[in-house]
Amino acid sequence: MMAEQKILVEVKNLRQYFEVPGKDFFRKAKVKAVDDVSFSIPKGSTLGLVGESGCGKTTTGRTLIRLYEPTGGRIVYDGETIFDSGDVPLTDADGKPVLDAHGKPVCGKKVKANMLPYRRKMQIVFQDPYASLDPRMTIGEIVGEAIDIHKLAATPAERREKIIRMLERVGLNSEHANRYPHEFSGGQRQRVGIARALAVDPEFIVCDEPISALDVSIQAQVINMLEDLQNEFGLTYLFIAHDLSVVKHISKRIGVMYLGKLVEMGTSSEIAFHCCHPYTKSLISAIPVADPVLSRSMKRIVLEGDIPSPVNPPSGCRFRTRCPYADKLCAEKEPEWKEVGNGHFCACHHLEKVT
Repeated sequence: MMAEQKILVEVKNLRQYFEVPGKDFFRKAKVKAVDDVSFSIPKGSTLGLVGESGCGKTTTGRTLIRLYEPTGGRIVYDGETIFDSGDVPLTDADGKPVLDAHGKPVCGKKVKANMLPYRRKMQIVFQDPYASLDPRMTIGEIVGEAIDIHKLAATPAERREKIIRMLERVGLNSEHANRYPHEFSGGQRQRVGIARALAVDPEFIVCDEPISALDVSIQAQVINMLEDLQNEFGLTYLFIAHDLSVVKHISKRIGVMYLGKLVEMGTSSEIAFHCCHPYTKSLISAIPVADPVLSRSMKRIVLEGDIPSPVNPPSGCRFRTRCPYADKLCAEKEPEWKEVGNGHFCACHHLEKVT
């Protein structure tokens, strides 16, 4: 029997709301970019987050490492609470709520940990390799900046050695250290971004659509490199993308987001072959198939309508305005997040119709 993997990152009821101008000049509206999202990532594994643009994937990743200060929820890293809004019920080892003497759920205390010690452990690779690198700094200065901040090199010689080693590890060489970002292609810039993240020996990396701005031929190289680095350094990834075929390849588990909420989560094979949410089925049907005969026999599920505004999301199920199975119940009640298989979760009122 295999030993249970240690959980490195755990998120419970995470919320991230942004204030935007409302219809009335004196009132502000709230964009519920991330609304009550929960998941965990075992050490050394990859969780993929997929969904169409604007669903909250990137905001989830940035909020998780507290580039955005969360509106609510709890974030636990390696057993230590780094954020707790104080309104999330505590649970025991079996996942059951902890109750007080009166039988009411016990909530955590408000916590906002100093993030500097965690910045070295938690890194991010940004989506746009053209915007995420300072054009006035050389590649050596970009990669070495975090080494200086965390004081990881005792001498200039040791610092340069670390920089060169990181560049070589991502497929660049020592000559590139003295060049500027505008002298590199998109794929090379993204390699610099990965080298910068690796320079501080992290344990957890948020990969925020790291290949979406790259050519298809370069995408495979970057994905393979990320897998090799994970095996070599024991890294844990949150891999964010809108391309389900890529996420399916690199991730052990996949979470599907729609309008700020998780609608389905399961292993890569479960999501690929036994998905049960109508939105996930639509995403799966959009994956190109290399076999022309098989491709012609497959039915493309096209969603009708536009994505509702996150400022004023639909009542009940947020997907109901585009769902072919929606009825009165979907408008009145939010679907329950429930387990439909071994580690396979879904939020839908009509699972029996979809499956």
